[in-house]
Amino acid sequence: MPPTHPNRHILARIPLWISHWLGYRPHHPLPEPSYAIYIWSFIGAFCGLSVLQAIFGQISYFVDRGVPPILASYGASAVLCYSAIQAPLAQPRALVVGHFISAVSAVCIVKLFSLLPPPQFHSLEWLIGSLSTAIAIVIMQATKTTHPPAGATALLAAVDKDVRDMGWYLLPVILLSSVVVLVTALLFNNVQRRFPMFWVGPTVPPVAEASEALGGGDSELGEKEDVPRVVGSRSSSMTLGHVAEKRDTGEV
Repeated sequence: MPPTHPNRHILARIPLWISHWLGYRPHHPLPEPSYAIYIWSFIGAFCGLSVLQAIFGQISYFVDRGVPPILASYGASAVLCYSAIQAPLAQPRALVVGHFISAVSAVCIVKLFSLLPPPQFHSLEWLIGSLSTAIAIVIMQATKTTHPPAGATALLAAVDKDVRDMGWYLLPVILLSSVVVLVTALLFNNVQRRFPMFWVGPTVPPVAEASEALGGGDSELGEKEDVPRVVGSRSSSMTLGHVAEKRDTGEV
């Protein structure tokens, strides 16, 4: 039985029929044909956005609370999560955490400015939207969860009245929306393609350390590389001198 490598991917430890739908492949997959990418991008985006609108537009629990059928920012997420699935910006960590961070930053800024009188609040909506989005961008950069559509989530939560009126209730709605997009992306993208490329961060292959028993090490390698150059230059000098000597004696 082969030894278990300490850096072995955690998904390799569970059955393949499960890990396959989580993006794990024991071997590097072959490139997909273009028509397969087009077909599965269409199916994934259509089904994923349809499920979102069915949940928030048809279930009375959300309808009675004034939740919009869908946030426009998830249309942009669909492009990444169903089409450009190999992009780092489309991976689960960026999708879920990026949208959530943007929603939190926007709600906090809106609550802060809500302490102002209503006329002054409405006159500063441009500042609220810009500030919410800018803060969300910086936090996503700092946490390495940049997801471009999440910037629209922060902007909508600050300037769109229907979204803004949800207040803190926006946060669970954003989480549920991101999870729905992620689950549908896992389902449709792993039929013939692979998603995600990574869950938390890209996997870095282990680098073998140099072994002195096998002649490794920088100092030894440098000395061994210098030897052929010295010997080669000495041999060349001896050969040229030998030819010149024969030429002088008339042997060449």
